[in-house]
Amino acid sequence: MLKPQTDKQKDNTRPVYEKANVFTRRVLTDLRESDLPQTIGRDFKDTYAFFLDDETRAELAKKGRVMRSLYSVMYLLKSLFLKLSPTRRLLLLMGVIVALMGIPDDEIQIFFGLLTLLFVLGLELKDKLIATDELAEGRSVQIALMPTKCPEISGWETWLYTVPANEVGGDLVDHLQVVPNRLALSLGDVAGKGLPAALMMAKLQATIRAIAPLSSSLSELGTRLNDIVCRDGLPSKFASLVHLEIEEASGTVRFLNAGHPPPVVIRSKGVFELDRGSPAIGLSVHVSFREQSIELEIGDMLVVYSDGLTEARNTIGRFYGEDRLMELLGELRGMSATDAGEFIVDSVGIFVRGARPHDDLSIILIKRTADTVA
Repeated sequence: MLKPQTDKQKDNTRPVYEKANVFTRRVLTDLRESDLPQTIGRDFKDTYAFFLDDETRAELAKKGRVMRSLYSVMYLLKSLFLKLSPTRRLLLLMGVIVALMGIPDDEIQIFFGLLTLLFVLGLELKDKLIATDELAEGRSVQIALMPTKCPEISGWETWLYTVPANEVGGDLVDHLQVVPNRLALSLGDVAGKGLPAALMMAKLQATIRAIAPLSSSLSELGTRLNDIVCRDGLPSKFASLVHLEIEEASGTVRFLNAGHPPPVVIRSKGVFELDRGSPAIGLSVHVSFREQSIELEIGDMLVVYSDGLTEARNTIGRFYGEDRLMELLGELRGMSATDAGEFIVDSVGIFVRGARPHDDLSIILIKRTADTVA
């Protein structure tokens, strides 16, 4: 007959049951909340794009469905194997050999082979978790450097938005009170992704904040910024940038466009794309930059965006595109800057339908609301 458990025995068994319950709840929650078919399909596409280069994918596209599937698995396994460190490659190879040699009747040998494979998987997972934690810390620093709210200036509405494609982003969205009645806003896009782009973005932001109040014109600001980035930046790293300034007592917007998609003006008579500007920042030395300006009437809105908007892709790889954006912008007349910005973001979200983002998405909207007195 079973003896009743003492209080001490119950206390010793409680953690085991609690851990089992936590594990069970976690698995059941994952099954309820995760969209397995969509997630698996998206992860397979990402894995396919990451491990196979363009030449290999082009070669596979010429094969039939069955052969393409077989060769895809072979190439993926080969690429995964070669990306491991030498020690882990040897461990993985040893685990596969030991497991195969145990088939069909040596369960212990199969077990040790699979255990070796799990050990290699655990090492890779450990590295990934460490890198993820470090990127999360970097993201928290990056968020701290970004503005926490939209700036206010009499006679204007502003709306700023940025969201990275990965843990850290290479887009710059910032504002600066140059003088009491003049506001500067910047939207930049560093070439590339990940930590190198994020570090260059932080340097770009700090440099703009340092030299903008000291520059007599936006042309001078562009030249000085370009010289600093070319002197201190990484090879092949450059950034596109739109830096603009507005004042309380004027409807004039002065701006510098350095290699960025042209800003768009929404007027009562239509939607107009402005002229393209100067070369990107850090692309080459001894470059001259041109200051541009435009007069906004009451109710006009200026839209500055990164190419992460027009190049947003849905699950079948189709781009959002400039034509779709221009059509959408025509619907924003009469909206506030905040409503218009949220309308754009919602439209992009509906289009991509849960697809993994491929680039950072950033937007600045400024709308002239009233005349002001100097």
